[in-house]
Amino acid sequence: MIKVVAITGASNGMGFAAAELFAKKGWIVYGGARRVEKIPVSENIHALKLDVTDHDSNVAFIKQIMATEQGIDVLINNAGYGEYGPVEDTPLDNARRQFETNFFGAADLAQLVLPIMRAQKSGRIINISSIGGDVYMPLGAYYHATKAALQQWSDSLDIEIAPFGVRSLIIQPGGTQSAWSDIAMAHARKNLKTDSVYTRLVDKVSALLTANEHTSGASSRDLAQVFYKAATDERPKRRYFNTLGDRAMVWLARSCPRVFKKVFMWTLIFWGKRAERK
Repeated sequence: MIKVVAITGASNGMGFAAAELFAKKGWIVYGGARRVEKIPVSENIHALKLDVTDHDSNVAFIKQIMATEQGIDVLINNAGYGEYGPVEDTPLDNARRQFETNFFGAADLAQLVLPIMRAQKSGRIINISSIGGDVYMPLGAYYHATKAALQQWSDSLDIEIAPFGVRSLIIQPGGTQSAWSDIAMAHARKNLKTDSVYTRLVDKVSALLTANEHTSGASSRDLAQVFYKAATDERPKRRYFNTLGDRAMVWLARSCPRVFKKVFMWTLIFWGKRAERK
């Protein structure tokens, strides 16, 4: 039986690669994004306009799928971005927009697909968080808050819907080879106030993120494989990681917070000095 997957944020990065992979595996894919023209198109991929911060857009997205299909087997809540910036400087309107995209968009779509999945007595809601749901760094306070919220929400939801044959799962990618860091740091610089005392900190974090992506970042195709595993595992896990290193980083942050903070501060100082020498 051919299965149906709905993927948000399908116009680039992990969402784009996942749309291609699921289609290659024989799934019917409905990819949603604001830049609909950038979603990959093939015989099995249907590109739909979607703004997850707009309830009417979310309703239209699900209605368009159900107008053709008998159900939705998997929803992948992948849309998201990093609204980086110092807590003191970042306008709260920007922080609210971060929550609307990274958290409330996923919650809205979940409410729309759950009646469908309960009726068919099966389905998975796969929520793309980040190791940043447990790991943290300066400038990322609002981003980390959205991912931590998504994880707790997903865990609570999973308990509620498991009796109906439906699951809610979390994927926690680490560094990725994408434009994510560039976009996050562009937001950080935009959120700086004039003559901000945090300008040097932005330079240090930017150097650290750039180095991490160039040396250890996973490719979008690597992460698409994790998406597919979460969608198809006979016994799905509560959490999925791409590498043992990502899992270890989360363990360190949660189990040894003092050690994590020291290691992170040493790393930040190292890359900060390198950035200053350039």
